[in-house]
Amino acid sequence: QVQLVESGGGLVQPGGSLRLSCAASGRTFRRYAMGWVRQAPGKERELVGAISRNAVYTYVVDSVKGRFTISRDNAKNTVYLQMNSLKPEDTAVYYCVAAETVTDWDTVHIVAGYDYWGQGTQVTVSS
Repeated sequence: QVQLVESGGGLVQPGGSLRLSCAASGRTFRRYAMGWVRQAPGKERELVGAISRNAVYTYVVDSVKGRFTISRDNAKNTVYLQMNSLKPEDTAVYYCVAAETVTDWDTVHIVAGYDYWGQGTQVTVSS
């Protein structure tokens, strides 16, 4: 199993930036494909980004392309979500998620595919 702890959320003005971090416990971080899922009030959970075990393959949802970047540092057991040009519609609770995959190159593109979740961190974009 893996435990996930997010940090870096907060209040930011439209157009601003935040970097979310997710620290994973244990020595098996490299076994997991990682992702970030968000949930806004009254809306369904949405996969924002995904990254393979070896960090070679990444995916971000169309609504954040060109603004958000997902990355990971396997030496530090940490995955990141760099968020630039933030918009009010990016306001949500952001969850770090992990899934065991068969190969180093797989990314998981559906919310239901993730087995482990962090507690979430609030991101609020408002003037």
